[in-house]
Amino acid sequence: MNRILLSASALVAVPALAQTSPPQPPQAATASPSSPPVATTIAPPSVVPPVAPRRHKPSPAELRVRTANAKATQEPATPAFVNAVQVYPYSEGVLYRLLAAPERVSDIALQPGEAIVSVAAGDTARWTVGDTTSGAGESRRVHILVKPFATGLSTNLVITTDRRAYHLQLDSTPATAMAALSWTYPQDEMIAIRRQQAAAEAARPVAAGLAVERLDFGYVVAGDRPAWRPLRAFDDGRQTFVEFPASVGVGEAPPLFVIGDRGEAQLVNYRMSGRFYVVDRLFDTAELRLGTKKQVVVRISRTGIDRRRQRRTS
Repeated sequence: MNRILLSASALVAVPALAQTSPPQPPQAATASPSSPPVATTIAPPSVVPPVAPRRHKPSPAELRVRTANAKATQEPATPAFVNAVQVYPYSEGVLYRLLAAPERVSDIALQPGEAIVSVAAGDTARWTVGDTTSGAGESRRVHILVKPFATGLSTNLVITTDRRAYHLQLDSTPATAMAALSWTYPQDEMIAIRRQQAAAEAARPVAAGLAVERLDFGYVVAGDRPAWRPLRAFDDGRQTFVEFPASVGVGEAPPLFVIGDRGEAQLVNYRMSGRFYVVDRLFDTAELRLGTKKQVVVRISRTGIDRRRQRRTS
């Protein structure tokens, strides 16, 4: 029993001793010795040398196109200015230069009476392209207005109308702009002159000194019907006149043969005056022949021979 009590007292005494023992001072943290810091070297980024852009070597076809464009380009010329308007002579396939500038509008004036079909520009983001008209009726005229947004721009402009096509090269400069440009039309002028000459020729008498009362229209035109088939034939008792349609001057004129008494074809002297063949003699039958393999033949026969003879003897 005493042993048990001792054991119990011993068990009780142990925690009491544990509670009364002074607390141990905190141990100071001691840093473990470490090796000295090692300097880190950062390598600079590698410098890549700039690569020069590879120059494009134009192909022979490109060189040919550049040469053709350069030769076809027509530049503004001092003698061609009418006040501030550059007047180019129009020719198909020519590139016409137009110099423009920012904040300046350049006017492209078309031929009076000409109607636009379409307008197309290569650079529509940096160029303003519009159109307007002036005048009315036959003098109504279309104007194409262009303006660049910046200097140093280059593009092309194509204008198609009911008469022709225009090709322009547009370049923008810092401050120099063409106020307007237009064209003369040499081919149209030549056509107008030829039409006037043809009209004057048609209005000119076929022969001088013709007496209307002596004209004999007793001729019959028969045979094939080509485009040049004569409208009629007549004579004045001395010469025979064969009248053709107006289109005879466009195509090939058929030769004239006089048919003899035995049916043989004979060449005869004649000349063309406007729309007429003037034959320096009278004939009973003649033929206009054209072609070789499939020959076109138009026969001109005289009628009323007895009436003619009576007229000659009267």
